[in-house]
Amino acid sequence: MKKSHIIILIVIAVSIGIVFFSLNSSETYASFTESNNHRNKVYHVVGKLNREKEIVYDPQSDANIFTFYLIDKEGVERKVYLHKAKPQDFDKSEQIVVIGKMQEDGFHAKDILTKCPSKYSDAQTTEVK
Repeated sequence: MKKSHIIILIVIAVSIGIVFFSLNSSETYASFTESNNHRNKVYHVVGKLNREKEIVYDPQSDANIFTFYLIDKEGVERKVYLHKAKPQDFDKSEQIVVIGKMQEDGFHAKDILTKCPSKYSDAQTTEVK
Protein backbone atom coordinates (compact mmCIF):
# COMPACT_ATOMS: atom_id res chain seq x y z
CA MET A 1 0.00 0.00 0.00
CA LYS A 2 1.28 3.46 -0.87
CA LYS A 3 1.98 6.06 1.82
CA SER A 4 -0.63 8.37 0.29
CA HIS A 5 -3.33 5.68 0.63
CA ILE A 6 -2.43 5.14 4.29
CA ILE A 7 -2.56 8.88 4.98
CA ILE A 8 -5.94 9.17 3.26
CA LEU A 9 -7.33 6.27 5.34
CA ILE A 10 -6.06 7.88 8.55
CA VAL A 11 -7.65 11.23 7.61
CA ILE A 12 -10.97 9.50 6.86
CA ALA A 13 -10.88 7.60 10.18
CA VAL A 14 -10.12 10.77 12.14
CA SER A 15 -12.93 12.63 10.30
CA ILE A 16 -15.44 9.93 11.16
CA GLY A 17 -14.33 10.02 14.79
CA ILE A 18 -14.78 13.80 14.94
CA VAL A 19 -18.29 13.54 13.46
CA PHE A 20 -19.36 10.89 16.00
CA PHE A 21 -17.87 12.86 18.89
CA SER A 22 -19.60 16.09 17.87
CA LEU A 23 -22.97 14.34 17.47
CA ASN A 24 -22.66 12.67 20.85
CA SER A 25 -21.63 15.78 22.78
CA SER A 26 -23.82 18.35 21.06
CA GLU A 27 -26.02 20.50 23.26
CA THR A 28 -29.72 20.59 22.50
CA TYR A 29 -32.77 22.65 23.43
CA ALA A 30 -35.07 21.00 25.95
CA SER A 31 -37.48 21.57 28.81
CA PHE A 32 -36.74 21.22 32.51
CA THR A 33 -38.54 17.87 32.44
CA GLU A 34 -36.27 16.44 29.75
CA SER A 35 -33.13 17.86 31.36
CA ASN A 36 -34.20 16.25 34.63
CA ASN A 37 -34.50 12.86 32.90
CA HIS A 38 -30.95 13.14 31.47
CA ARG A 39 -28.93 14.85 34.17
CA ASN A 40 -25.51 14.10 32.68
CA LYS A 41 -26.24 16.03 29.47
CA VAL A 42 -25.96 19.78 28.87
CA TYR A 43 -29.17 21.43 27.66
CA HIS A 44 -30.39 24.84 26.53
CA VAL A 45 -33.65 25.62 28.35
CA VAL A 46 -35.77 28.52 27.09
CA GLY A 47 -38.12 30.28 29.45
CA LYS A 48 -39.35 33.41 31.17
CA LEU A 49 -38.24 34.89 34.45
CA ASN A 50 -40.68 34.48 37.32
CA ARG A 51 -40.66 38.05 38.65
CA GLU A 52 -42.84 37.11 41.65
CA LYS A 53 -40.09 35.00 43.24
CA GLU A 54 -36.80 36.15 44.67
CA ILE A 55 -33.81 37.04 42.51
CA VAL A 56 -30.63 36.73 44.55
CA TYR A 57 -27.26 38.20 43.67
CA ASP A 58 -24.91 39.23 46.46
CA PRO A 59 -21.48 40.07 45.01
CA GLN A 60 -20.15 40.79 48.51
CA SER A 61 -20.51 37.17 49.63
CA ASP A 62 -20.09 35.36 46.27
CA ALA A 63 -19.84 37.22 42.97
CA ASN A 64 -20.04 34.00 40.95
CA ILE A 65 -23.47 32.79 42.01
CA PHE A 66 -26.77 34.27 40.89
CA THR A 67 -30.11 32.55 41.53
CA PHE A 68 -33.57 33.09 40.10
CA TYR A 69 -36.67 31.14 39.10
CA LEU A 70 -37.40 30.33 35.46
CA ILE A 71 -40.60 29.01 33.87
CA ASP A 72 -39.90 26.95 30.74
CA LYS A 73 -42.07 26.65 27.61
CA GLU A 74 -44.07 23.79 29.20
CA GLY A 75 -44.88 25.87 32.28
CA VAL A 76 -42.49 24.00 34.59
CA GLU A 77 -40.70 26.23 37.08
CA ARG A 78 -37.23 25.54 38.49
CA LYS A 79 -34.67 27.42 40.51
CA VAL A 80 -31.67 28.33 38.36
CA TYR A 81 -28.15 28.70 39.75
CA LEU A 82 -26.02 30.72 37.34
CA HIS A 83 -22.34 30.29 38.12
CA LYS A 84 -21.44 33.74 36.83
CA ALA A 85 -22.18 37.34 37.72
CA LYS A 86 -25.68 38.72 37.15
CA PRO A 87 -25.99 39.82 33.51
CA GLN A 88 -26.52 43.48 32.77
CA ASP A 89 -30.19 44.37 32.03
CA PHE A 90 -31.28 40.93 33.29
CA ASP A 91 -34.43 42.38 34.87
CA LYS A 92 -35.56 43.77 31.49
CA SER A 93 -35.31 40.45 29.68
CA GLU A 94 -38.33 39.03 27.86
CA GLN A 95 -36.91 35.58 27.24
CA ILE A 96 -34.01 33.71 28.84
CA VAL A 97 -31.97 30.75 27.64
CA VAL A 98 -29.97 28.96 30.32
CA ILE A 99 -27.25 26.49 29.35
CA GLY A 100 -26.34 23.80 31.85
CA LYS A 101 -27.38 20.63 33.66
CA MET A 102 -30.16 19.69 36.05
CA GLN A 103 -29.15 18.65 39.57
CA GLU A 104 -31.08 17.73 42.72
CA ASP A 105 -31.48 21.31 43.97
CA GLY A 106 -32.24 22.95 40.61
CA PHE A 107 -30.79 23.78 37.21
CA HIS A 108 -27.10 24.73 37.32
CA ALA A 109 -26.26 27.01 34.40
CA LYS A 110 -22.78 27.66 33.08
CA ASP A 111 -24.02 30.37 30.72
CA ILE A 112 -27.08 32.48 29.97
CA LEU A 113 -28.53 34.30 26.98
CA THR A 114 -31.12 37.04 27.45
CA LYS A 115 -33.48 38.57 24.94
CA CYS A 116 -34.28 42.11 25.92
CA PRO A 117 -37.15 44.14 24.48
CA SER A 118 -36.33 46.04 21.35
CA LYS A 119 -35.39 49.66 21.81
CA TYR A 120 -37.31 50.44 18.65
CA SER A 121 -41.08 50.58 18.68
CA ASP A 122 -43.47 50.15 15.76
CA ALA A 123 -44.29 53.85 15.90
CA GLN A 124 -40.68 54.78 15.17
CA THR A 125 -40.27 52.55 12.13
CA THR A 126 -41.32 53.87 8.77
CA GLU A 127 -41.83 51.98 5.57
CA VAL A 128 -39.64 52.97 2.64
CA LYS A 129 -41.41 52.95 -0.72
